[in-house]
Amino acid sequence: MTRPLLGCIADDFTGATDLANNLVRAGMRTVQTIGVPAGPLDASADAVVVALKSRTVPAAQAVAQSLDALRWLQAQGVQQVYFKVCSTFDSTPAGNIGPVTEALMDALDAPFTIATPAFPDNGRTVFKGHLFVGDVLLSDSGMRHHPLTPMTDANLVRVMQAQCQRRVGLIDHRTVAAGQAAIRARMAALQAEGVAIAIVDAVSNDDLLRLAPALKDLPVLCAGSGVAIGLPGNFGLSPSAQTARLPAPQGAQAIVSGSCSVATNGQVADFIARGGAALAIDPLRVAAGEPVAEAALEWARPRLAQGPVLVYSTAAPEAVQAIQAQLGVEAAGALVEGCIARIARGLVDVGVRQLVVAGGETSGACVQALGITQLAIGAQIDPGVPWCHAQPTCAPEGLHLTLKSGNFGTPDFFTKAFSALALAVAAAETV
Repeated sequence: MTRPLLGCIADDFTGATDLANNLVRAGMRTVQTIGVPAGPLDASADAVVVALKSRTVPAAQAVAQSLDALRWLQAQGVQQVYFKVCSTFDSTPAGNIGPVTEALMDALDAPFTIATPAFPDNGRTVFKGHLFVGDVLLSDSGMRHHPLTPMTDANLVRVMQAQCQRRVGLIDHRTVAAGQAAIRARMAALQAEGVAIAIVDAVSNDDLLRLAPALKDLPVLCAGSGVAIGLPGNFGLSPSAQTARLPAPQGAQAIVSGSCSVATNGQVADFIARGGAALAIDPLRVAAGEPVAEAALEWARPRLAQGPVLVYSTAAPEAVQAIQAQLGVEAAGALVEGCIARIARGLVDVGVRQLVVAGGETSGACVQALGITQLAIGAQIDPGVPWCHAQPTCAPEGLHLTLKSGNFGTPDFFTKAFSALALAVAAAETV
């Protein structure tokens, strides 16, 4: 069995599949685990991504979970470690990106690393240390309203420095454009100045491809999923259609959404406008102890034969804030995630075998409710969002699953996801 070359630690479940997607597309056979496995990896892979639910837990817990994952990855023999964070750098002044990065550096005796969430395919670019979402600064984007990690500062050097004990610097776009030798020289100069972590500019995939060779000898990286497009080449690997092969789809189709992002709000609206069967759940009714999940399953069951159904708690920022004011931020989130996770499990129990889950925290709750421990990564639907395949005990014949970050996907994502799966499987079978 092939030992993995690259070991990845992702701070949420959708982020893990986002990263795995880019690795697969660039030629790495990739397995994603849900949490830290109890035993050795039981599949051949070039890369393994350990998906944690550590993005919004207290920093000390995030560090402890990440170090557990690191120890397991080291036992598998990985040559480099990749700490995957959100492409919008979701965090607070207390962490968790900085504390986890520094803990991994300490454990690996790494004197220097880089950090960049750049993912140009999804409109995330870094210029002069500032993160842009599409054409606007992060601080002017919908992320400023995030219920758990509101991002109100686009200057990533400043954001990262607030979380770190080590000094944070910048490798700017001019250096990146000059290529590998210039990037390596800048890293050496920063280290000489006492800088241990460098935010890196990237405004295009070409920038990421120029950056990747310069990172070959770093023990640990901190990045969004964009950097992954160039890393397989460091190990002598190149793209292959076979790395994304999944079994043929079967069974009923459903979507569950707990994300309140601008993108997901648009996807819900688009699905409904196209005549899709959709049901909104009310967090206040969940909090009151009403059988909301059971009612949603009763609503969905007779409609599954007609096509995909959508159950969602997605709402505008003002509505989310009103609910949080009544229930509290953490309580509101946990209630919704738990309810949607019960609905997801119930849908699979009645025959759904193609399931789309929208929202990072929601995805974490759903995969845990489904008892999924490992995912094979397949073809991409939209940048950063692949179809995956699992064989949980509740669906031993197989379950196709996509875990969509709230911010990702085109407006018609919910409609096109299922046809994209059928087309991808058919294309792989002709290779």
